Amino acid sequence: MHVKFSQEIKNLLERLADQPLSLADLLSETAERGFSLVIGLLVLPFLFPMPPGFTTILGSACLLLSLQMMVGRRTPWLPRRVADFKFPQVLTLQILNNLKRVTRFTERFVRPRLSGWAESPHIWQINGACIAWLTLLLMSPIPMTNPVPTVGILLFTVATLEADGLLMWVAYGFAALTTGFFGLIGYLLWRSPELIQQWIS
Repeated sequence: MHVKFSQEIKNLLERLADQPLSLADLLSETAERGFSLVIGLLVLPFLFPMPPGFTTILGSACLLLSLQMMVGRRTPWLPRRVADFKFPQVLTLQILNNLKRVTRFTERFVRPRLSGWAESPHIWQINGACIAWLTLLLMSPIPMTNPVPTVGILLFTVATLEADGLLMWVAYGFAALTTGFFGLIGYLLWRSPELIQQWIS
């Protein structure tokens, strides 16, 4: 019987809260689905206020996994330093407490659609490239923007796990909008000295 993304994430978080496991343990247990499951687990904290110091290791793990998807790998791998990372209990409990808000959408609206498209090996690689790009935006030093690319990454991971091709198209559109949003912010930051000078003159 197929287990939905929301339930799989909840099961993983409950296990982590009870007995912290390394990312390597989670990947070995979830096999191919571990790509999307663990990527989803890695980015969920960015939707909420998070203790400092986790951005680099969570983001780098997400980036490494998505790059492996991009080149077509089906067996995930992480370097030992990243693979040995264990979610702190306080962070795991925080995500668990907010999980219902995140999964409400998936439980109501996500289901297998356009499955032939969603399960194509080429789409797997395209989704990996999109997740990698959104992860780079997530790791950018622009403050207060983390939730935006995080939503895009979660759309891709849920769509992949649930074989929902329609949701994938939504994710592509959201990724394009996110790229435009960050491009606009970058442009405004680049022009800010000139704009400030014009404003005060």
